[in-house]
Amino acid sequence: MWIVGIAANDLFLLLGAGLLAGAMNAVTGGGTFVSLPALTVVGLPGTVANASSSVALLPGALASAWAYRRDMRPVEGVSIRAMSLLSLAGGAVGAVLLLVTPEAAFDLIIPWLLLLATVTLAAGPRLARALARVGLRAGAGLVLFAQFLLGIYGGYFGGAVGLMMLAAWSLLTEADIVALTPLRTLMLAATNTVAVLLFVVSGNVSWVATLVVMAGAVAGGWLGAQAGRRLPAVVLRGLVLAITVGTTAIFFWRAYG
Repeated sequence: MWIVGIAANDLFLLLGAGLLAGAMNAVTGGGTFVSLPALTVVGLPGTVANASSSVALLPGALASAWAYRRDMRPVEGVSIRAMSLLSLAGGAVGAVLLLVTPEAAFDLIIPWLLLLATVTLAAGPRLARALARVGLRAGAGLVLFAQFLLGIYGGYFGGAVGLMMLAAWSLLTEADIVALTPLRTLMLAATNTVAVLLFVVSGNVSWVATLVVMAGAVAGGWLGAQAGRRLPAVVLRGLVLAITVGTTAIFFWRAYG
């Protein structure tokens, strides 16, 4: 088990990162872009920081899924149960892949995962709308297969996976983002639950740092929900994109600079 002695400055850094990550996840997603770098700054190896970030942000995902439980709607005939099972299975596969990835290899892979997530944040919704305008729709089987792959990605890394899910589902249905958000929270919780259990059993979690980030994320989730009702969507999205671009650039510099 990884234990980090937290100095006062690191404590405030992790708490603040949790606050911001929780707020981002409550509004638009992308909280991993804040919690992961903060955990690496205080000295955790990349794989441990990633696992600890997943554990820290899980309570917020579970709380959101519970809050939305009466608003869940299937994506045009695709079973919610089947999507949940595939998310669970994919999350487990992704978590195992993370646990067997050498630390040096993960440090080289993570900037590219961050870049993929950044591009999805920036272009995913517009791409889905563009495909919808030309009448392109995916079948139920393809959506289920895509959900399994998204589960693997979520268990391995998870940055912007919620937005990737929305983009994939938008190829099948004309429902708007607001209508799909409850289902997204459930699939995120399913993906992360099994992954977190494997991370905990493997001892790949720094509990001191994780609990500090978790406390901030719980508070940030509530504050983010309040702010989300007041700030224009374009402002929130701009702030998230600025954070993701900056984080991606920093990780590329650390890995290849």
